[in-house]
Amino acid sequence: QLQASGGGLVQAGGSLRLSCAASGRTLDNYNMGWFRQAPGREREFVAAIRRGDTTTTYAESLKGRFTISRENAKNTVYLQMNSLKPEDTAVYYCAADPLGRSRLSSTPSVYYYWGQGTLVTVSS
Repeated sequence: QLQASGGGLVQAGGSLRLSCAASGRTLDNYNMGWFRQAPGREREFVAAIRRGDTTTTYAESLKGRFTISRENAKNTVYLQMNSLKPEDTAVYYCAADPLGRSRLSSTPSVYYYWGQGTLVTVSS
């Protein structure tokens, strides 16, 4: 399954890199996404990367601060988060879309496999 890690407490303006690793699956076979959910709010799309290549898409509000990437040798997908703000505080989830769509999706229901989430807290 998917295992997200790398969350923690960071001051505003700081950086974190989240990792999503898998056992029993080759993540490069899937479109991968990162989502987040803050307390009392719906789960929202953060970023996605297409299987087999480096095509990416981001939530408009996060472009330029967050970067999604893969490292196939480690079967891991990353989310590099820079210039963090208190409003970035949330549980971050990685997810996999097994259907190999050519177009990346920002809709949570498209992603079939989910990790357990990792908490990111940004203090002001």
